[in-house]
Parts: sequence; structure tokens; C-alpha cells
Amino acid sequence: MEEECRVLSIQSHVIRGYVGNRAATFPLQVLGFEIDAVNSVQFSNHTGYAHWKGQVLNSDELQELYEGLRLNNMNKYDYVLTVCDPVLGDKWDGEGSMYVPEDLLPVYREKVVPLADIITPNQFEAELLSGRKIHSQEEALQVMDLLHSMGPDTVVITSSDLPSPRGSDYLIVLGSQRRRNPTGSVVMERIRMDIRKVDAVFVGTGDLFAAMLLAWTHKHPNNLKVACEKTVSTLHHVLQRTIQCAKAQAGEGVRPSPMQLELRMVQSKRDIEDPEIVVQATVL
Repeated sequence: MEEECRVLSIQSHVIRGYVGNRAATFPLQVLGFEIDAVNSVQFSNHTGYAHWKGQVLNSDELQELYEGLRLNNMNKYDYVLTVCDPVLGDKWDGEGSMYVPEDLLPVYREKVVPLADIITPNQFEAELLSGRKIHSQEEALQVMDLLHSMGPDTVVITSSDLPSPRGSDYLIVLGSQRRRNPTGSVVMERIRMDIRKVDAVFVGTGDLFAAMLLAWTHKHPNNLKVACEKTVSTLHHVLQRTIQCAKAQAGEGVRPSPMQLELRMVQSKRDIEDPEIVVQATVL
């Protein structure tokens, strides 16, 4: 019998749709993890819609919830999953912009990232954290080394604008994992994945990616290649099912709405449990 693995997931929550805890909890449970979810934000729906309503938990309220767990000796976790993964910003039409105030960047660099075992920044976030621009795969590997030096053993740059050898229809994911052998020597594993772009805007994919990477690195702790292949292939299956259903609902020639593009998570249960590997990783 597999030993129970407990995860404290501190993320946003929406009543309708799959982002934050809603995107992470179900797939982790399907893979056998016990999840305690703290909703840092509770909204009616994600902010990709025209309107949303809800509440944001402040630090005192978050601490109060955790204190209740601690007083009952229920705060024993194997992992803490939070979308300080880090969520800092992204590039749109080649220009980077931050989601958070710039004065939070030193907090991420000095407080958050050094505590993390795994981080999943996009290219823009990796550049912000490292203070280095990425123009090539070699520079990306150097940036990941800098991020390793800050603390995390696993760094995955989840998307980049680096040119793919497979053409402009693909984007590149790069991963790096630092492991210690029983002898004490350090082993580095580097991988690259070329992923076909999808002509649609989805919300919650980063949350699902982080949850799946946690799950598969737990199950394959010494094989970043397999963990990333299963993570990315899971997303591929979920997104393909989502876009097919959305197009069928929208009708021919009509662009699907945000509601129609909500991730088809429950319908993808079998793909989450045992994803067929459709995206291969190259070991660098």
C-alpha cells in the first residue's frame, strides 16, 4: 500500500471554473494525494470574464486558519503547493509586464524562492528573478543555474520565446534538476520540450502544470524527463479535450467564450491518472 502523501495547497479559489485550488485539487486527488486547500482568494469566477465578485484573504486571516490546523496537530505536510510558483508577470506581444508591484520582487528573490524545492517560472519571471536576459538556450541554462543557487533543486521554465527547431508553431519548455548521489556528488539533469502552440486562451493551465509537476516529481524523484513528459502530456490531453468541446459548443466559425474554454478536468480523469506520453523530452 502506497504511503499517504499530504499536500497543503494555498491558492485562489473560484466557484465556477478551474483555476488555483480548483485546478490543483481534483487531479492531485486522482493521483492519490490527500489535499488540504486554503483559499487565499474566493471569487465567483476567474478574472478572464468581464465581471467577478468575491473576497481576498488577508495575512491575519490566513494565519488564523493555519493556527487552527496547528492547534489540532494537523499541520504535518509533505508538500506545500502555492502559486507563488512564482507568479510575477508574463510577456504579451513581446513586451513583459508584471502582475504584482515591483517592490515585491526582492521579497520573491530573498524570501520566497530560497524556501522552494520546485519553481516553475515562465521566461519573463526567470529573467526578473535572476536579473539576466535570456536570448538563447545556453543563457536559459545559465539562468536556471542562478535560480538553483538561490535554493530550488528543480527549475522548469514553463514557456519561452526562444526559437524552436520545429518552427514557429512550437514553444520551448526547459527543465533543470539538481540531485545529490549517496556519495554526495551533485548530478544535474537538463531537458527541453518542444510543445505545439494552441490558438486559444486558457486560464488555470499554470496551476494545473504546477500540481502535476509536484505529483510526477514525487512519483519519479530521480527522473525529471519522465516527470516533465507526464506533466506536459497531461496538459496536452486536457487542452485538446477542452478546445474540442469549446468549439463544438461555440459552433463553426465562432470563437469560444471564456465559459466554453473552462478546462475539462473531470472529463480528463483517465488522462490525469495515466497520461499517454505524446510530448517527448530531449535530455540536454
